[in-house]
Parts: sequence; structure tokens; C-alpha cells
Amino acid sequence: MTHILLAIACLLIVTLSYSALCAGSPFGTCRKCNGFGFATTTDRKGRPKRGKSCRRCKATGKRIRAGRWIFNRVQRIYREGTH
Repeated sequence: MTHILLAIACLLIVTLSYSALCAGSPFGTCRKCNGFGFATTTDRKGRPKRGKSCRRCKATGKRIRAGRWIFNRVQRIYREGTH
């Protein structure tokens, strides 16, 4: 019984801390371009150079977190349903 309570407590702590992270900082760095906003490529000499703009984050380097995206969707559905 204590293992179940410990697991529930750990899941609750993880969930609450992620929701606090999403509320405090709704945007995280883009995982595709690592926050640069563009892909890095190399020229023929092996030196890094700027590549194409990142399509996933639209060259901003920031993306909305998954938890914040879900929260925004739920809020929008609730708002549209109450009118």
C-alpha cells in the first residue's frame, strides 16, 4: 500500500511542477533547431554556416510547450461552449 501512495505522490509532484513550468514559461526552445531559428549546415571546408529557416518554430527559436498547448485548447473549447 505504501508503494502505491508513494507512486501517486511522485506523479502528483511531477504533474504539478510541469503545470507550474507551463504557466511560468509557456514557450520552450525548439527541439529541431535548438533555439537558433535556423538549421546549421557546413560549407565545403567544414565551417558552420546558417542554413534554412526552421519551419517548425517559424524562425523564432521558441515553441509552445505541449502542456500549454493542451491548456489553451481546453480553455478555447470551454469558452466557445459557454457562449
